[in-house]
Amino acid sequence: EKRTMTPIEKNGYHDSIYINAAKIFQGIHTEKPKNRISVLYGDDLLSPMMAFKDEYSQRISYELAFSALKYQDLLEEILLDSRVYPCQSITDELTSLLVVMLYDLQDRKFQARKIFDEEEHVAEVQKIEHYLYSFKTRLAAALARRRIKHGALSIEYFLPEAIQKQEQRASALPLCVWINTFKISLQDVIRDLKKKGFTRVESVSDLDHYTYCMDQHCHDVLLFPSSLKEELLNLEPFADCKLLLQ
Repeated sequence: EKRTMTPIEKNGYHDSIYINAAKIFQGIHTEKPKNRISVLYGDDLLSPMMAFKDEYSQRISYELAFSALKYQDLLEEILLDSRVYPCQSITDELTSLLVVMLYDLQDRKFQARKIFDEEEHVAEVQKIEHYLYSFKTRLAAALARRRIKHGALSIEYFLPEAIQKQEQRASALPLCVWINTFKISLQDVIRDLKKKGFTRVESVSDLDHYTYCMDQHCHDVLLFPSSLKEELLNLEPFADCKLLLQ
């Protein structure tokens, strides 16, 4: 019997991830022509880049930054339409952090972020978070107006056509997972996956829902459906680096 997909609850990230994502976004955001500039980005963030705690933190920081880049135009329109931007208390040096955290807030359906007691708090992140959350209704309404205007079921509609095609191609590719044989054997991985409801199939063409197959050329590589990415990364073997997403 096939399992059904379980949505992964999005609780937000540590302050350090937002700072690092904003720092990355600051260096890659699209510069608009002077006659089209409405949102101003300062020369640099107030806070320096923070050390990545682990590979997961690094990956999430880059994913968050590039997600904000893909939707930069939409996020800027939401800030302007809701009149949340400009704001005298938010300097240009914090605009990148504002955009990055707005993307994450809408990705959480404008729900509050989970509090991580053990994390090191960053003043700029706390400031932007409280500011955005205090205007969450206006921000959500601005997003809804844009979706209604364009008949968009999701924000993916607002991506440029070239990027939409890239994402479609990427979503069709299977996930490649390397087995760290220094920590776990292939037999133990297969046993653990079976306990979690995964079924082994013969080839990539057979991948569907909770299935996986062996790579034909590398015996320490497994292939999974791309739709399982978030769920796989929440499994214990990934946290322990017994399995690594390529």
